[in-house]
Parts: sequence; structure tokens; C-alpha cells
Amino acid sequence: MKIYTRTGDKGLTKIFGNKVCKKDDIRIECNGKLDEANSFIGLLSTKLEEEDEWQEGLLRIQTDIMNMMSLIATHSSVRGKNKVDRPVEGPEFCEQWIDKMLNEMPEPHNWFILPRGNEISALCHVVRTTVRTVERRLWTLNGEDPVEEFILKYVNRLSDLFFVLARYALYKAQIPEEKFRPFRSRYVKK
Repeated sequence: MKIYTRTGDKGLTKIFGNKVCKKDDIRIECNGKLDEANSFIGLLSTKLEEEDEWQEGLLRIQTDIMNMMSLIATHSSVRGKNKVDRPVEGPEFCEQWIDKMLNEMPEPHNWFILPRGNEISALCHVVRTTVRTVERRLWTLNGEDPVEEFILKYVNRLSDLFFVLARYALYKAQIPEEKFRPFRSRYVKK
């Protein structure tokens, strides 16, 4: 099977159910941002040891994202015809992983943490911010065509999860979090 058609696409693409939509359609934008987040998760995975405890959870999330992308690419009028798995337990999976890490770490004194410290933590923040963009775009799509509720919840929990993963990566590496202090930057001359 060839990846190109040689006919040109004229800014159009097909979604599930053979429906045609513009490439800048909000549905396509949502999937593009989810694809971007999934790619960053893949990059994060390559930075971890093969036997790292995160690998299995990251793989599950990547698979769930692919399934959610298929569902997002399906208009609600034909949603029942799409037989892809629905990862409805995704939000609870994230919550359990979050709780496990938070039970090991000290409470933060400030939730405003600069996205830095080490490569793993910084990549977790890249995923978190990309997922936050997905969430905003999904709510726009939801206003036009209902998005399955578990997808909205799952994406919200994913951003929470990657925030905690970023903190946990620093905790495990014994690197102090750099807390944001408004108007008190050490780089600004007084």
C-alpha cells in the first residue's frame, strides 16, 4: 500500500465512516495534538531504561491515545460503528499511578514549579503542556460534536499524571524542584 495518492488532497482528509473534512477541522487538530503528545511520550520512553517501572504504563497510555484518536476521528452520528477499544478505565489508571507517587514524595510547598531539573522531568513537562493543549481543543470539538466523556476525563488526568511524573523524576534523582517565585528571579538585577 502506498502512502501517497498522487491526486493531491486539496486540504481535505477522510475520517472514520469515509466522511471528508478539512485538514484544519477542529477534529483533525485534536488528533494532531494527541499524536504530538504520543510522540513525546515515545521520546520519553526512549530516554528510560528498558526495564524502567514507567515503561509498561507509558506503553498503555500510548495505546490508549491511539484508540482515543480513532474515536475522535469518528463523528458522533457513526460512533457505534467504530469497534475500537474504549479505554474507559484510563482516568482511574492515571489516578492510581499519581497516588502511588504522591505517597512517596513530600508535599510541595508551591505547585508552581519551573519545568526543568533533568531531561526526564523536562520531557514530562513537554508531554503535560501538549496534553493541556489537547484538552482545550477537545472542549472546542465537544461544543460542535460531543466527545465521549471518558476521553475528556482521561486527557485531563494525563496532564496531572505527567506533572507528577515530572516531580517524581526529580525526587528519584534527588534533584530539588525549582519553584517559581514571581518577580524574584535571581537573573534580574535589583
